[in-house]
Amino acid sequence: MTVKVPLKETALSPDRIARIGHEVQSTCPEFDADGFVREVMSDLPRLELKDRIARTSQALHTHLPVTGPEALDVLLRSLPPTPEAAGVTNDFGLHIYSPHSDYVARYLRTGEYLDQALEALARFTRYFSTEVAVRDFLNDFPDETMKAVDAWARDQDHRTRRLASEATRPRLPCARRISLPDDVALPILEQLYGDSSAYVRTSVANHLHDLSVTQPDLVLATLQRWKDSGLVPDKHFAFIARQALRSRLKKGWAGAHAFLGHAPDAPVELAPLVLERTELVDGGTLSFSATLTTTAPVPVHVMFVISSTTRTGKPREKVYFLLRSTGKPGEKLPLAKDHVLRSTATVELTPGAYSIALQVNGRRFPATAFRVRGA
Repeated sequence: MTVKVPLKETALSPDRIARIGHEVQSTCPEFDADGFVREVMSDLPRLELKDRIARTSQALHTHLPVTGPEALDVLLRSLPPTPEAAGVTNDFGLHIYSPHSDYVARYLRTGEYLDQALEALARFTRYFSTEVAVRDFLNDFPDETMKAVDAWARDQDHRTRRLASEATRPRLPCARRISLPDDVALPILEQLYGDSSAYVRTSVANHLHDLSVTQPDLVLATLQRWKDSGLVPDKHFAFIARQALRSRLKKGWAGAHAFLGHAPDAPVELAPLVLERTELVDGGTLSFSATLTTTAPVPVHVMFVISSTTRTGKPREKVYFLLRSTGKPGEKLPLAKDHVLRSTATVELTPGAYSIALQVNGRRFPATAFRVRGA
């Protein structure tokens, strides 16, 4: 059995802390690499990832013999000559370089050092994505930082272009909110939606998805304008649109389904859901099947919805994608799934009454009940 190692243990491990010390000392011989490693390692085992990043950057600040732009110069020169030389094998980068951008946000976020700090974040993002650090600058220096973001959107390096979209997302996961209007970066997205890099386009789609929470009509209008422009190949545009509207699709919003060609009033008939078992336990498999028929050739977007209540009695729904296809008159389209019901770190599977329903083009069909027993 494979044991999953927590991200914090691989992202900033003892070996990686030692490597940071070695790289910085190779550039700045006066840097006390041994003292730096001892200080970080005295706290590392008890810290989660975010705190490991902060603790490492704090120790860099303690042991570097210089501060301000001189310290920033040391950190920049300590980078291997290219991301590939550093061992970076994906666009997001290596967590070993996450303390570097944290250092910039923590110790160089001043008007005096602003230009140098923002330039450094654009450089560091090629080694590890720096959008979290940029958000501190967006809050403290919004105008100046947005000017830099605009320049990043036209950068030759796709990782820097992606930073322009990712750093300005209204609801970037695991990051503080920014105080700017949710739609402040729409002009940036206008420059990036047709980017040659899938890494950039994915960020654009996720940015629009964040915006769809508060301004869904604006997102639809933006997508329609991009579609009409014809600047993006159909498969790239379809990806952006589906990703941007994914939460609205789950909610059954007719506007999202209609935009993607899933007519909410499509002539669809659905046979009742059949469950293999109606009593399950945490970790059990919910197996279900049904048959869909149509009286006309129509695209169908099928999801399944599991409803329950929390321990406090609050209603809870989880919506999952099942199938995207085209129904043909006279043909039965089988719908089936083996779905594992399991508690997670954030959602507890509580014993009690549950139900499952299918949702076709946003239209919810009658639910079928089942129960989850306690251990």
